[in-house]
Amino acid sequence: MRVLAAGDEFVGTELLKKEVAAQVPGAEFAELALRWPVEPFGPVANVHEASGTEQQVIDAIAGAEVAVTQMAPFTKAVFAAAPELKLVSVCRGGPVNVDLAAATEAGVTVTYAPGRNATAAAEFAIGMILAAMRRISTSSAELLAGTWRGDYYAYAQTGVELDGTTVGLVGYGAIGAKVSKVLHAFGAEVLVSDPFADPARIAADGAELVELDELMRRSFVVSLHARLTEQTKHLINADKLALLPHGAVLVNSARGGLLDYAPLPDLLRSGRLGALALDVYDVEPPPADWALRDAPNVIATPHLAGASRQTAERAAQIVAAEVGRYARGEQLANVANP
Repeated sequence: MRVLAAGDEFVGTELLKKEVAAQVPGAEFAELALRWPVEPFGPVANVHEASGTEQQVIDAIAGAEVAVTQMAPFTKAVFAAAPELKLVSVCRGGPVNVDLAAATEAGVTVTYAPGRNATAAAEFAIGMILAAMRRISTSSAELLAGTWRGDYYAYAQTGVELDGTTVGLVGYGAIGAKVSKVLHAFGAEVLVSDPFADPARIAADGAELVELDELMRRSFVVSLHARLTEQTKHLINADKLALLPHGAVLVNSARGGLLDYAPLPDLLRSGRLGALALDVYDVEPPPADWALRDAPNVIATPHLAGASRQTAERAAQIVAAEVGRYARGEQLANVANP
């Protein structure tokens, strides 16, 4: 079996080869090394969040029956140039770098890696929540810039503890469920809004399933964990934000498109929104004139929630396991185009 290992600076080519070789001894490899995240991803042809070019993949994929990748673009042109290709295994939570319609038309099965970064993303979300509630990041930046904010100990300026606070989770997949578990350990009350989640599971986890409007009204902290679809684009808009209690904290470490960013600067300046913690954006990276750069109480990180060494290793293991199943003629676990 000939396998294209198209790695990058996070899930490396050598890591992919190592894990696939453990599943399929004797596999032959073609290699492609992409520059993400040193170079930002973006749209390629009609796929989203890809790294590299169609021609790079076409040049590398000749004779390959299987391809494993995180970021390489698999477009109609790539499938047309790879008649022997039967399986593309993508080590991401969704195969957004693959044209699924073109893959299906070409008879290529596409798999993905749900849950690969759930632990990393959940830990990061908890860190963002704590940093925003207790002014950890903003006070650190001010101190390093030479300002000692002793007034943060004044009652009106102090942070709020998680213990006893109501936290609303918008989305309850693998990440949301892990966040809920940690929040309960802190003593928080957890609300969940997710029309696709299992109510019995949420109840068993000690959380309360509510409609989104109720979650926004009751939660002092709201953390987003939903997938981005046409239905969830700008799910949290000006009308939803207006339902939050005064001074509430909003965290988005899921997808930028879930949130309408336009009302946020005014909400922060008025104190209507007490703090905002972001790891994802409507435009990545944010432009130089980004309206939130000079807004108060903003924490911003460059899309790092899923960035852990274990995530990279787990992702490679998940895609390699799918290649192993394919090689043995077994049913695949996570097929995007069944």
